[in-house]
Amino acid sequence: MSGPGEAAGAIVSETDAGRLAEQRRIANRLKRARGQLGAVIEAVESGADCRTVVTRLAAVSSALDRAGFAIISSALRECLADEQEATGGAPAERGAASKPDVEELERLFLSLA
Repeated sequence: MSGPGEAAGAIVSETDAGRLAEQRRIANRLKRARGQLGAVIEAVESGADCRTVVTRLAAVSSALDRAGFAIISSALRECLADEQEATGGAPAERGAASKPDVEELERLFLSLA
């Protein structure tokens, strides 16, 4: 028979697994950006035309931006989860003065980019 501590441990394990999965996704994005940057350097060193270099550089910039957004999004989720734990679980009912949920925070942040 499982006790109350075991149930809480399972929730923590799921949360930790989610965080690790998010970290892996972010690391993979950054590794792709690193590979794309290598292609830019190679193109410059080989004397590739301007269009090729700029196109590859734009891909690097986009990959880094997406990794940055993912990092911020992950941090926002963690902050909201920590806040919910501190206040006893469920988020407050949505009203005029309520805080935005994670998806809304992501949309707002991306609208500024």
